[in-house]
Amino acid sequence: MAPLNPMIESLSSFWRCGTRAERAGYLVGTLLMISGFLHLVILMASGGSWEGPVSLRKPATFGFSFGLALITIVWVASFLDLGSRVRAILLTVFTAACTLETALVSLQAWRGVPSHFNTETTLDAMVARALAVGGVALVIVILALTITSFRANTKVPMSLLIAIRAGLVALLGAQVIGGLMIARGMTFVFRGNPQAAYATGGMLKPTHAVTMHGVLVLPAMAWLLSFTDWSERRRLGVVLLAMGGYLMVVGIVAVANVSGLSLQRLPLALVALLVLGAASLVVAGGVALVGVTRAPMVNGIRHS
Repeated sequence: MAPLNPMIESLSSFWRCGTRAERAGYLVGTLLMISGFLHLVILMASGGSWEGPVSLRKPATFGFSFGLALITIVWVASFLDLGSRVRAILLTVFTAACTLETALVSLQAWRGVPSHFNTETTLDAMVARALAVGGVALVIVILALTITSFRANTKVPMSLLIAIRAGLVALLGAQVIGGLMIARGMTFVFRGNPQAAYATGGMLKPTHAVTMHGVLVLPAMAWLLSFTDWSERRRLGVVLLAMGGYLMVVGIVAVANVSGLSLQRLPLALVALLVLGAASLVVAGGVALVGVTRAPMVNGIRHS
């Protein structure tokens, strides 16, 4: 338990020393994840369909994804050099947008109608527009945080800062991909073919999913490495190994998506690259864990 004590203390400091906006983000993110879990339980208990635009799988996925994304963004933003007022505004907007997206998707699922590509009634059209507004708000906040992350910052080690930059860029890419999927689907809706929108609008979902949570995986690994007694150069090397593996996985998934290839039917060369990328991530994580377990009591990074 000794190696865990500094980690627990570090994590608790982000809540204990957090601002009102940060604590609200952590709390709302937890509630969104609970919502996702409850929808998953209801889906499994009811024997409902796991496929289709009206499945309860969608609010379950949105609850988990947006809850985790919100908690991650609040945590990551705590390392960035932001003014207190700007931080509060960005986090409040992001919290509201995540809540709006999850709530509207859940509402439509319980109404038994699609949440996206649906303009059948006035209410449906209003929901679709509100989802679009929420999506734009998410992109603006993520873009602002990404730009901020590339400014000079002496508060955190370079290994963590680079991990944050890579994660935010990936998350920004996920939002752009999401926007492209919606735009593609809406072109079919405007042509009077909503079924085609439901069938093809989500074609880039695997790429969207794999780019969504790199902002947690990479900074979390860099944070874990802060509990080792290694030099910053060595920590940076492990982070770069993880980044290289992650980018390789993203690249292969994206190539498969754009080419219309199923991940189960990739050419052998692409499978080898995908395995190499995943293995790099696993090796980097394993090295970090070994470093932590063998290190003396190190405090690591806490809320500043």
